Amino acid sequence: MNLHYLIQEPKIKNDKNPLILLLHGYGSNEEDLFSFASELPQDHYVISVRAPYDLQPYGHAWYAIHFDADENKFSDNVQAKQSVELIAGFIDEIVKQYPIDAKNVTLIGFSQGAILSYATALTYPQKVSKVVALSGYFNQEIIPEVIETNAISHLKFFVSHGSVDQVIPVEWARKAKPALENLGLEVEYHEYPVGHGVAPQNFFDFKNWLQQK
Repeated sequence: MNLHYLIQEPKIKNDKNPLILLLHGYGSNEEDLFSFASELPQDHYVISVRAPYDLQPYGHAWYAIHFDADENKFSDNVQAKQSVELIAGFIDEIVKQYPIDAKNVTLIGFSQGAILSYATALTYPQKVSKVVALSGYFNQEIIPEVIETNAISHLKFFVSHGSVDQVIPVEWARKAKPALENLGLEVEYHEYPVGHGVAPQNFFDFKNWLQQK
């Protein structure tokens, strides 16, 4: 599993504590979302993982994004699926290594990390309980073709997006709620008047949602 990560241990320790796993976006690194860590619920392990692919001159990616002749960008879905496997394996390892409640694992992903959070939760629902998908979209091509609705019925999603996002259009993000609701899942969806980033109100709202759930 050689994924590099940063960890913040819970301030309040129980026999087993819940886990928040932070998955950064394309071209970023594990320090990006970890800057939120001190603001997240104090009884959780907070772990931020570095994506496996190095970009030049710096930064990391979960999978490649290519541009064709017409400047359309498309994702390397094979690499994306491999990263889903890596994340799932990482969850198994980390749950063995620390006293983490395996039934209470939340994924918080930004952009590419959000896209993979959807896919990881729907591919390995037994490893995840909640997903916070920030500024991402629901990529049908990297989730299983057949989903057992009983196996995923416990999953809860908080989805948010900037209404003026130039990187991932808000129209793409809006498709996630109906797609998840069609699977019988509970989804809270928000938009904020920002670009490709997390507004303070967005942070406040998802933190509130985490504490209620």
